[in-house]
This record gives sequence, structure tokens and C-alpha cells, in this order.
Amino acid sequence: MKYSLIILSITLSIVVNSCGVYNFTGAKPVDAKTFQVNYFQNNAELIEPGIERTFTLELQDIIQSQTNLNLVTQGGELIYEGEIVEYRIAPMTATADQRAAQNRLTITVMVRFTNRNKEEDNFEKRFSFYYDFDANAQLVGSQLTAALDEIFERITQDVFNESLAKW
Repeated sequence: MKYSLIILSITLSIVVNSCGVYNFTGAKPVDAKTFQVNYFQNNAELIEPGIERTFTLELQDIIQSQTNLNLVTQGGELIYEGEIVEYRIAPMTATADQRAAQNRLTITVMVRFTNRNKEEDNFEKRFSFYYDFDANAQLVGSQLTAALDEIFERITQDVFNESLAKW
């Protein structure tokens, strides 16, 4: 009986301690309690109104949903800032009569990450992703929303992985 209690105690302590290295989202623990996401300006040559606000909010949302960090408006220990540097639509595939059959929307975001507690984690990096759509379709309304959702989901996850998950 005493032997089984010792084994149970050791097993429980190993399980509890091993969960401290990673959480269920894959983020490694950071020596921070707060983060801030400064407004990402849209500096692309082709401007789509409102995407800078959408990106800023989606980056805040992913960090809040995958960590226990608190969002602050100033004085954050982890700081995300940058700008949208590219919003481009280009033909991708052609038909037999040399017309575009498919177009690609590409968005690139320059992100500067600052960890005030661990400067070696700081980076400045471009993150980019795309969405392909039929050349006969207009990228407006629900199709534009779907494109932005897919692109920003990928870019924000990549930013999260680079800054907090270290993948």
C-alpha cells in the first residue's frame, strides 16, 4: 500500500511538472504577463480600406485565445507593431486564349516584435500569405471577407509561432 502511494505521488509530480513546459496551444512559457498590439498601418501601394484594423484585431485575438497574457494599450512586456506592406492581385493561371483563369491576392505584413524581458527574442520579419480566386469573380463582399479571413488566419498564426511558440 505504501509502495503504491509513493509510485502514484511520483507519477503525479512528473505529469504536473511536464505540463509546465508547453501548454495545449504549443506556446512556450514566457516571462511576461502583458502584451500590446500597436495599430498596423496600411502602407501598401494598393489600399483596401479597413484591412489594417482587421489584421490588428485578429492578431490580438489569436494571442489572447492561445495564451494567458493580458492585453494592454501601453507598457506591454511583449510588443507587436508593424505595417501592411503589400496588397497585390495578380493573374496566376491562363486559359488557352491567354486570359487569366485564376487570380491571386497576396498580403504581406512587416512585423516588429519586442520582448522587453528577453531581447534575444526580438525580431523584424515579413509574413505573407495568399488566396486564389476565379478570375471572373470580383473580390468584394463575402468573397473578400473569406480571402482576408484565410490570409490573416495564416499570417497571425505564423507571427504567434515565431514570437511565442518558437516553431
